[in-house]
Amino acid sequence: MTTWDEPLSRGPLRGKTAKALAEKLDLHTLGDLLRYYPRRYDRRGDLTDLAALREGEEVTVQARVLDARRRTVPARQGRRRMDMMEATVTDGTGRLHLTFFNRGSYHQNALVAGRLAMFSGRVSTFKGRRQLDHPQYELLDEDGNEGERAQAYADELIPVYPAVKGLDSTTIARTLAIVLADVDSLPDPLPPALREKRRLIGVAEALRRIHRPAEWADVGTARRRLKWDEAFVLQLALARRRRQADELPAKPRPGADGGILDAFDAQLPFTLTEGQREVGDGLARRLDASHPMHCLLQGDVGAGKTLVALRAMLRVVDSGGQAVLLAPTEVLAQQHHRSINAMLGALGRAGQIDGADTATRVALLTGSMSAAARREALLDAASGAAGIVVGTHALLQEHVSFADLGLVVVDEQHRFGVEQRDALREKAVDGRPHVLVMTATPIPRTVAMTVYGDLDVVALTQLPAGRAPVSTHVVPAAEKPHFLTRGWERIREEAGAGHQAFVVCPRIGDDDTGEAGEEVGDAPEEDAPGGRPPLAVLDVAARLAEGPLSGLRVESLHGRMAPDDKDAVMRRFSAGETDAVVSTTVIEVGVDVPNATVMVIMDADRFGVSQLHQLRGRVGRGGLPGLCLLVTDAEEGSPARERLAAVAATTDGFELSRVDLEMRREGDVLGDSQSGARSSLRMLTLLKDEELIGEAREEATAYVAEDPDLKGHPPLAEALEALLPEERAEYLDKT
Repeated sequence: MTTWDEPLSRGPLRGKTAKALAEKLDLHTLGDLLRYYPRRYDRRGDLTDLAALREGEEVTVQARVLDARRRTVPARQGRRRMDMMEATVTDGTGRLHLTFFNRGSYHQNALVAGRLAMFSGRVSTFKGRRQLDHPQYELLDEDGNEGERAQAYADELIPVYPAVKGLDSTTIARTLAIVLADVDSLPDPLPPALREKRRLIGVAEALRRIHRPAEWADVGTARRRLKWDEAFVLQLALARRRRQADELPAKPRPGADGGILDAFDAQLPFTLTEGQREVGDGLARRLDASHPMHCLLQGDVGAGKTLVALRAMLRVVDSGGQAVLLAPTEVLAQQHHRSINAMLGALGRAGQIDGADTATRVALLTGSMSAAARREALLDAASGAAGIVVGTHALLQEHVSFADLGLVVVDEQHRFGVEQRDALREKAVDGRPHVLVMTATPIPRTVAMTVYGDLDVVALTQLPAGRAPVSTHVVPAAEKPHFLTRGWERIREEAGAGHQAFVVCPRIGDDDTGEAGEEVGDAPEEDAPGGRPPLAVLDVAARLAEGPLSGLRVESLHGRMAPDDKDAVMRRFSAGETDAVVSTTVIEVGVDVPNATVMVIMDADRFGVSQLHQLRGRVGRGGLPGLCLLVTDAEEGSPARERLAAVAATTDGFELSRVDLEMRREGDVLGDSQSGARSSLRMLTLLKDEELIGEAREEATAYVAEDPDLKGHPPLAEALEALLPEERAEYLDKT
């Protein structure tokens, strides 16, 4: 019986072909090759009379060879000598010239005078003669059915495969024609009952139709079946992970009446939105469970995710446990520490004279703290004195311990690697901690995880009252430099009114790198403009201070600065002692300065949709209307300008997450995008196939509930193993 993992080198292919497929396309097994699907399908063209041919048309003609001749094209500078065959054909209405380069003797032996054949290619004109260069052709036997065969030849769908140098689409198609002969003996991974219920064709028929369709309808039915293969096996993997997670022990965190959470809610100067209360209640129910919560909290910029997360942390504190908030940068960790202390007030000053009876401590741990401050934070965490610990990657170090870690909150979880998140989760001493990951505009990987359902998803879609609108405009600096001049004037006007501005650049300067993820934007690589290097903070700050913003208080902020210096800049800016801060993306998330009203993003085309939306969310936070200027040198009509126009057109982060996904694609939900392996999603697209994915999730959940190890479905278990070998299973388990 043929197997999916049968090496190509042992099959019917010649060793040379198998070696080329492995080296050039990373195709090693029969399954690899059969799932190397066509990128598109071409048709040879309408069956056309020679007299009606037009230059540039793709045509198929039925014609008889009048003459054929070979000649040698002499070598020229930079080109070797070539063997060439020329032929003239006619259908009685006109004549057509054919040229073939190399293999001249083969073509001359086939295309003898008087032979009837079909020829297909693109019509061109050379020295006033219509011709086809190196056309495809098929010889016809004159048995009275040649006209019918010619029309079928013209209508045939030709698969076009992604090709590389040394392996063109035609060679790949011929190779697939060889292995397609054995597909009937392959095990079908989908159980017969599922195929019947969902009206899916068998896998062998699907492969024949996708690679050799007789008509367009064949392509549609094949795609639907092959998409089910991908969606269902992925959903099985995720359903098994969810089941295993439900079986893991976790300490319930039920909270306590009259504790710190109740006191916090009582002192809030505003009323929680309906969405914040609803999401909070949902998190409370999950924290009560005896298995770990794995929850994704997504909400637009300014929706109040940090407040919702803080209430969950206080519930854990009321239960006698500790909560950790992991932030990707020191600036953001310090901002979170300040804002949580400000929100808690006396409730965050346990052990101090003005501390409340139910108070706890909020510790901060970052990599660049002084030795004394670090020792104090480590002691507070290990002893349990700090109910909440805020920090960066420094929290992941081995010597960091906790008395009773109950909840891990990860802010902007895409900024952390799998191993880093897992290192923190392992610090719990009594079962697994509950995990809450937060994101504003979901990036592609987050959207993929959300759609596939590996996490429980909760969303904040309602913005709190008092958020002012932010108007966004694209500033084409190269085309209309006066637009940028006006932008600097707007900053001066806002400063004159007592307000402040951010100016963001993609680079620090001096060709050095800063904090991880800070030096360059996250724009799709193919859209990054060429020419000059990205604008840098150090250069732009100096030019602004001496030029358009002279007389204003301008400071720089970037990841190479000492933590105390960064904190001092933000403190001065928050206190209104600085008019404008020129920064890298260290201010991308979490920074809250209500008095900031202008955001200017230089080289905005070097940032992706998610970063642009996050940066824009730093203004308009204090009830004052905000202005965001996306400065670019990208040409009008380019993908980069289209991306900027999409950001300017809406402030709806959920809509922008779809735009982001459309422009980037989703990557591999099982981690191949991080490991460098080829994506397991070859047919499935998250935006277009959400309904199919939902159906697959429903079926997968039922199959796993009935047969967790899939012992009753061996081909399905083998397909799952092929998709999810041990290292990927470990990756998904840690995600």
